[in-house]
Amino acid sequence: MVYFTTAASAEAAGYRPCLRCRPELSPSDGAWRRSDEVVARALKLLDQGGLDDEPLTVLAERVGIGERQLRRLFVERLGAPPIAVRRTRRLLFAKQLLTETRLPITQVALAAGFGSLRRFNAAFREAYRMPPSALRRQPGAAGGEKLTLRLAYRPPFDFASTLEFLRHRAIPGVELVDAASYARVIPPDDGATHATTPWFRVSAWPNDEHALKLEVHGAASTRLLGMVDHLRRMFDLDADPQGIEHALASCHVMRPLMHRRPGLRIPGGWDGFEIAVRAMLGARLRAGPARTLAGRFMDEFGIPLVQPPAPGLDRLFPRPEMLADADFSAIGLPPARARVIRAVARAVVDRRVDFNPERTLEDFVARWTSVPGIGTQTAHYLALRALAHPDAFPVNAIQLRAAAPDNDHRRGGSGTAESWRPWRAYAALHLWHHTGWL
Repeated sequence: MVYFTTAASAEAAGYRPCLRCRPELSPSDGAWRRSDEVVARALKLLDQGGLDDEPLTVLAERVGIGERQLRRLFVERLGAPPIAVRRTRRLLFAKQLLTETRLPITQVALAAGFGSLRRFNAAFREAYRMPPSALRRQPGAAGGEKLTLRLAYRPPFDFASTLEFLRHRAIPGVELVDAASYARVIPPDDGATHATTPWFRVSAWPNDEHALKLEVHGAASTRLLGMVDHLRRMFDLDADPQGIEHALASCHVMRPLMHRRPGLRIPGGWDGFEIAVRAMLGARLRAGPARTLAGRFMDEFGIPLVQPPAPGLDRLFPRPEMLADADFSAIGLPPARARVIRAVARAVVDRRVDFNPERTLEDFVARWTSVPGIGTQTAHYLALRALAHPDAFPVNAIQLRAAAPDNDHRRGGSGTAESWRPWRAYAALHLWHHTGWL
């Protein structure tokens, strides 16, 4: 029996994916995508389309090393160079679409990121030694229908807690969250308002299977791979709960909290700018008043959809340039918070801050704390929710002392928090639940 660290390394050794156990449904190794290491940041860029329109040299520059060194690191740690890793991911996604959906094979090729059907057929035959049509379990159908995909995860997963967190922070008209599902509209790539707007819903897969059910309505096939990658990060589906528990439960502070709520995941968000503005709207407010203010904000600044795709989903979030000089007095927003939102919008428009995945946590926090009104705790909150960074730690001293025993309380608990690296984001979630911040 031979073991490989990644699917790409197994494929490089001449193996093909099993047609029975369906390895494309397995969660990826989150350890390679979750830290600030070079390989992790490069993988995040690959997830967002890196190498689609830029050579490997540019990808290497974005993570701060040379092309030859990046290729060496990938081969050393993942068993295959970056291009092979990307190719394997795309082929596995195509395999899932061929098996689970009725998309025509041409659209499957585009959805998996291949520029043409010819290139897709050649790559598929080379890797699987069969044509794509041999995997088709359902006859092809015209596009535009609802697509249902399975998003697998490693148990345990406290999906209910994630939905509860998102429900308290949902943006009216853009997101709908209840006890069983999360739904939202998908903003267009070009920022324009179109006649029809795609949307999706995420819920638990039936029969307690370790997967979420993704239902996509009206999305172009070319957006599917990016959407799935986005949702896997948003719901933290590639986390390794056993590894995280092993690292944190050795601490006497975290052990009882983790036993109380196993399977907490980082509750991410779809768009970083939305998260930042929503955080400012809800600052120092309880959940009810914060939702009311968010509703007034969307009534005033939200972009109405020409044809709402579903009840309760009828708006797009305003673009940063719309808020850079906006007057928020009509919605009753305190002047200090209005200034912060305008400062954030201007910083995003001017590209002084962003949510790029190649940022290290230190770099991200430094950039965001340079914006007037954004403190370290808020910057860490944005890193947790927008980047799903596992070591972001948006916890104040009061929350930290509330969970620490007397000896840690006297020293502020800082030594305890340092021992939680590189999983401080999960410690923060347990502390939030423990102190009732949620």
